[in-house]
Amino acid sequence: MISLDKFDCAILAALQADATLSIAALSEKVGLSSTPCWKRVRRLEDEGYIQARVSIINRHKVGLPVTVFVSVRTTEHDEKWLTTFAEAVTNMPEVQEFHRMSGDVDYLLKVVTNDIDGYDRFYKKLIKAARLSGVSSAFSMEQIKSTTALPLDLVSQRLPA
Repeated sequence: MISLDKFDCAILAALQADATLSIAALSEKVGLSSTPCWKRVRRLEDEGYIQARVSIINRHKVGLPVTVFVSVRTTEHDEKWLTTFAEAVTNMPEVQEFHRMSGDVDYLLKVVTNDIDGYDRFYKKLIKAARLSGVSSAFSMEQIKSTTALPLDLVSQRLPA
């Protein structure tokens, strides 16, 4: 059960947009005094609503312009295989997202790399990680939208007035 109120949602929305806000700036933005705002931020961190505060790096500027969506199929569906595969994939720094899927694809990876050769090196590591029955790669031609911000207005709509 979600135990958020309108101030919590406002704090989360503000921190999603700018995690560097000072408590003074954050409290002014959400309409609370500093101490109650700070206590709410601490509670949101302690309860796991705020998982981390990070900087979002421009991947093009650092030389990682290629994004590949990798669909993985397997005939193995036991816990031991999944543990081995998940551990290997989570330790591959190129993998930005790793999802277990329903439907025709068993796993979907979002991979970033420097170029086609970089993806080929990643692919060779991936197929060594575990027995796979199929790997399909789709290269992103253009990123049209990318955000880490959750649509918190959907949460705040469900809160009592």
